Amino acid sequence: MARKNLWAGKGIAFFALAIAALFFAGWTAAHDKDWPVPPSAAKVKNPVAPTPDNLGAARAIYMDKCANCHGEKGAGDGPEADMYTPSPSQFNDAHMMSEMTDGEIFWKMTEGRKPMPSFKAQLSDEQRWQLVNFLRTLAPKPAPKPAPKKD
Repeated sequence: MARKNLWAGKGIAFFALAIAALFFAGWTAAHDKDWPVPPSAAKVKNPVAPTPDNLGAARAIYMDKCANCHGEKGAGDGPEADMYTPSPSQFNDAHMMSEMTDGEIFWKMTEGRKPMPSFKAQLSDEQRWQLVNFLRTLAPKPAPKPAPKKD
């Protein structure tokens, strides 16, 4: 009987290890969404100011060209989002947006990658820069750090 319990314990350990390996493989695949941007493109500064007029023009473009996949509020939940792999980016993800430069966002929308098309021929440089500014409005801004207390 003790010998049978020993094998049962090893079976459970093996099963748990197999589940952990499958979980890790799935997690790795799900997070392997690198979309490298050339360093020179990442350093490009946005020449278009985020004025109310520019943001309004960009919102109209976003609703026409982007919202079907990325969702009206940038949550990656547009009516066509489930049709695509990889899933559309979530522009309302403050962490993701804080890690990308304006140049990176501009380059990605310019070049595209399947399933997202390139917008190089569809939108002018100015319109793509306006969109970069508009996408920045979709992510919540972190709360400012409190000022240090003076003694």
